[in-house]
Amino acid sequence: MIVCIGAGPGDTGYLTQRGAQLIREADVVAGFDAVLDVVRALIPAGATVINMNYRDQVAQLDNVALEHHAGKRCAVVLMGDIHFSGFQYLERVERACGHPVESLPGISSAQILASRARVCFDETTFITFHRRGDLAPFKRHLVHVLQDGRNAIVIPCPWDEARSFMPWHIAAYLMEQGISPDHPTEVWENLTRGEAEWHGTLAECAGHRCSDMSIMLVRTLAPMASQIEPAP
Repeated sequence: MIVCIGAGPGDTGYLTQRGAQLIREADVVAGFDAVLDVVRALIPAGATVINMNYRDQVAQLDNVALEHHAGKRCAVVLMGDIHFSGFQYLERVERACGHPVESLPGISSAQILASRARVCFDETTFITFHRRGDLAPFKRHLVHVLQDGRNAIVIPCPWDEARSFMPWHIAAYLMEQGISPDHPTEVWENLTRGEAEWHGTLAECAGHRCSDMSIMLVRTLAPMASQIEPAP
C-alpha cells in the first residue's frame, strides 16, 4: 500500500478520520518536515519516518518507493488537499513508484478561508502559485477571473526572491494589468491559528508585508445578489 494523504492546513483538527487511521497503520510515514510535525503524534512508534525538503525530495521519494516495493505500508503526507496545491508532489510520488498511487483528499486552506470570509465557491475561483514551472498562464488566469466579476482565492509563491509572488507582488501585478485598486482584499496568515487577519484594498495590499504562511482573497467589485427565494 502507498497512499498520499492531505493532512489539512496545519491543524490535526482538520485531518480526516480516514487519513489519521492510515497514518496510525503505516510502516513508513514520509513528508516535508513541517507536515510531519503536524501529524507526529499519530505516527506509530515503530514506523520508519522519512523527512524531506525541497532540495532532497526526489531522492527521498525514491527511498519511499523502495519501501513500498518491499511490501511496506507507506503514507506520504502533504499539507492541505493534494489536488489544491500538492499535485506536482503527487506526480513526483507516482514517478518514483512507477505507477499511479491512491490519494486521500484533505481540507485545504482555501476551503477554510471560504468559510471564514463567507464566500461561495460557485462565485469564486481558486488559484495557486505555490508550484514550480511557468507562472505566467496562472497570472493571466487571475486577471481574467477578476475581469469576469468573480472572487479570487490565491495561494502565493513564497520561494526565493527572484521567483516569489507574494500578496504584495500579486496586488502590484494586478494593478499593472488594469485591475481596479479598489478591490476589497484580505490576507490571512496561519489560518487555522488565527494569528493575523488583514483587510484593505488591492492598492493598500501592495504595501502590506506578510509571512510565507499566507493566503489571499481578492473580492469582486460587484458581488452576486442572492438567488434564494424572497423572504415571506
